[in-house]
Amino acid sequence: MTDELPELRASDADRERVAEVLRDALAEGRLDMEEFEERLDATYQARTYGELAPITRDLPVGQVAVPKVDMLKRPEQDGSWASRIVGGEGSSTWAVAVMSGFQRKGRWTVPRRFNCFAFWGGGEIDLREANFAAGEVEINCVAIMGGVQVIVPPGVEVVVRGIGIMGGFDHREDGVPAEPGAPRVVVTGFAFWGGVGVERKATRAERQRLREERRQERLERRSAARELRRGED
Repeated sequence: MTDELPELRASDADRERVAEVLRDALAEGRLDMEEFEERLDATYQARTYGELAPITRDLPVGQVAVPKVDMLKRPEQDGSWASRIVGGEGSSTWAVAVMSGFQRKGRWTVPRRFNCFAFWGGGEIDLREANFAAGEVEINCVAIMGGVQVIVPPGVEVVVRGIGIMGGFDHREDGVPAEPGAPRVVVTGFAFWGGVGVERKATRAERQRLREERRQERLERRSAARELRRGED
């Protein structure tokens, strides 16, 4: 990572790129589990590029470049499903929790296949604000004496195909009809003395919008009632 713009705010995708470098280093034996967990915690707590820089500086392919700041206003995603199926590769393709935990949430790109493993630990995969590399993605979960929670937004089709032995997969959202153009999320894997939950939740912005709509409806009803009483007088 360069020293340019060290106070520039880092994004979720930037933190995920650093986390991928750490996972590769763990798999190659460059980091032990204690070092990996310490650096991973620091990665998800980092808010700026200056805080991310030291985490991977001594690792191969550890220099995560600070993006150029573009002062031109670009069109933003319109929130439609078509705009969220972006193609390409996912920003994160796997996660591991061994007597620890992991999270994938916020604005990230779900790959065509995401693999995760939880042993005496837990993980959360939140797709509510995510983009999708394809119209159908697979979340493959292995939970051994641990658990994984998959959170999907309203409108997404969910298919659950996991196998549980003294454990289980949550099928409550399986078969709910999808909105036109929405992606399909297939949850597969294996749970032994553990579980994989699937939950459908609205985003914070959507919940706020619904609360505001209900508040506005209450105000309109009260206004109409006052006008009616005035007419009767």
